[in-house]
Amino acid sequence: MNLEYFIAKRLITAKHYKSSISAPIIKIAISAIAIGMIMMIVSVATGIGLQQKIREKVSAFNGHVIISNYDNNQSEVTLVPISKKQDFYPKFNSVPEVTHIQAIASKAGIIRTETAFEGIIFKGVGTDYQWNNIKEYIVSGKLPDFSKGIDQEVVISQFLANRLNLKVGDSFNTFFIKEDQNQLPNSRRFKITGLFNSGFQEFDATYIIGDIRHIQRMNKWKPNEVGAFEVFVNDFNNIEAIGKKVYEQTSSTLDTKTIIEKYSYIFEWLKLFDFNIIIILAVMILVATINMVVALLVLILERTQMIGILKALGANNWSVRKTFLYNALYLIIRGLFWGNLIGISLLLLQQYFGIIQLNPENYYVNQAPVYLNWGYIVLLNLLTITVCFLVLLIPSYIITKISPVKAIRFD
Repeated sequence: MNLEYFIAKRLITAKHYKSSISAPIIKIAISAIAIGMIMMIVSVATGIGLQQKIREKVSAFNGHVIISNYDNNQSEVTLVPISKKQDFYPKFNSVPEVTHIQAIASKAGIIRTETAFEGIIFKGVGTDYQWNNIKEYIVSGKLPDFSKGIDQEVVISQFLANRLNLKVGDSFNTFFIKEDQNQLPNSRRFKITGLFNSGFQEFDATYIIGDIRHIQRMNKWKPNEVGAFEVFVNDFNNIEAIGKKVYEQTSSTLDTKTIIEKYSYIFEWLKLFDFNIIIILAVMILVATINMVVALLVLILERTQMIGILKALGANNWSVRKTFLYNALYLIIRGLFWGNLIGISLLLLQQYFGIIQLNPENYYVNQAPVYLNWGYIVLLNLLTITVCFLVLLIPSYIITKISPVKAIRFD
C-alpha cells in the first residue's frame, strides 16, 4: 500500500508533469473535463430555468386548469356564462391538490386613442383574483382594487402602452362589439393604474385586466354569472392527473382543460429542451471520457519500464492498475473543480445581472433564466466521475499484458 501511494504521488506531481511527455495530453484531458462540466451545468440550469419560467408565466395569466362551458372552450372570448353557485367554488375541497380557484370573464374589444388603435381582449376579474401571480411582472404603477364599487381601473401591458402612446394615469376609450352586429358597440372609458411586462408576447399584445362587472353589465349577466374558472394546483409536474380529478368533480355541462392542452404548441416546444439537454450531457461526458482514456494510455506507455520494475518486485496487476486509476481520478477531480467553479460563476452572473438577453418573440422571456440547484450539480459530478472511472477500467487492462522482462528492456 505504501509503495502504491509513493508511485501515485510521484505520478501526480506537477513538476513531474512539466518534464513529462504526457504533460500536454494531461492538460488537454483536464481542460476537456472542465469544459464539459461547464457546458453540462449551464445547459441544465438554463434549460430547466427556461421551462420553469415559461410555465410560470402561462400559469400566472391562465391558471393551471380552466373550467368553462363547452360553448366557450374553443374561444378566448366568453360566450355563455357559468353560475358561481358550484360545489367547487369558492373552495375546491374535493380535490386537495387545488390551492386556489378564481372566476374570470373575457370580451373582445378595440382600444381607440387619438393616434392609434389596437384590438384587445378585456379579461374581467373580481375580488377573488390572485394578483400575486402577476405582481412580479408589474413594471410601473400599482395594482387596481376591485373590492368596492365598479371600478374603471385597468392594468395593461407595457407593449400595448407603447404602441398606443399611453402611460400610467392616462385614460382611454374601449369599444366592445355586441353579438348583434346591427347594434352600436358598448363603450367604456378606463384608467391605467399599472403596466406589466411578462415578456410573453402573446399575452402582452392581447390582454388588459379590469373589473369583471363591466363584462357582466355589457353581456347582461347576473352578478353571480361568470365566464370561466381558473384553478391553481400545488404540483405542476402532476397537472395532468390533477386535471382529471378536477374534471371528475365538475358538472357534466362543464369542460376542463389544462394549460398544457390549451397551449400544447408551447409545451411541446419545451419538451425539446429535455432531449437537447440529454444530448449535450451525453456528448460532453463522451468527449471527457475519450480524453481521459487517451491520457491514461499515454501515461501507461510512458511508464512501461516502471510497470515492469514493479511487477518484477512482486506487485500484482490490480495494484498497478489501481495506481494509474487513482491518478486518473485525481485528474478528473481537478477538471471537475475548475468546471464547477467557472460554470457556477457564469450562472450566478446571469442570475443577478441578466447578461444574456433573449428575444421574447422567440423564447417568451427577456433574458436567459437560470435554475441553480445543488442537487443536479452534485448528480452531474457523480455521473461524470462514475462513467469516466468505469470506462477507464478498460484501457487500464493493458497493464496486465505488460511483461516485466520486456518492459524493463523497453525504451
